[in-house]
Amino acid sequence: MNPAGRVLPVLMALAFAFSLGGDASAEIFQYKDANGVIHFANRKAATSPAPAGASAAIRVNKPTTAAFAPQDKNLQRFTRYDEWIRQAATLYQIPEPLVRAVIKVESDYDARAISVAGARGLMQLMPDTADRLQVRDIHDPRENIFGGVRLLRILANAFNGDLELTVAAYNAGEEAVQRFRGIPPYAQTRQYVSKVTGYYRRYRTTRDIVEASVGEP
Repeated sequence: MNPAGRVLPVLMALAFAFSLGGDASAEIFQYKDANGVIHFANRKAATSPAPAGASAAIRVNKPTTAAFAPQDKNLQRFTRYDEWIRQAATLYQIPEPLVRAVIKVESDYDARAISVAGARGLMQLMPDTADRLQVRDIHDPRENIFGGVRLLRILANAFNGDLELTVAAYNAGEEAVQRFRGIPPYAQTRQYVSKVTGYYRRYRTTRDIVEASVGEP
């Protein structure tokens, strides 16, 4: 892995309390299953929890509602959630440009987006993942952002701050990254990592958020 990609700050504790905007908190528990794969959840359980991937487009999940592709074309959408993005990035010590890059690739800043797999909102959280992250309303843009950034923090801890592995795990789940000991050999996940890191670089170097959000990275 390119050392330049290791840009995320790393917290030493893998299980600690987070605050969702100051009005909710939870402890993150670490599990290791029979195969030695590490998982994270917000409560203790007798059985191993499901992978904590967010959008996980390669997973097979039956959507509970019809898919809704991003349709918002208003350029104001790129700055509409600035305050919450900054708050979440600061709270969970994740670079703001990375949060924006994930939102751009996941939903193109359309809070109504629902994937064919059932992932929802700006950061395309799967409902089961949102439950573990104590997101009370997955369709609420603020809660969706805080939940997604919180998950990025957990994954960054799990992969020692490695940018590409963190992004890959957000898409395919940490179990897949652990199993393949790197970015999984899935075309969709590799393309996802390329797009997110591309937009991440654009957001880092372009001061105009709208300009950085338009077009391919």
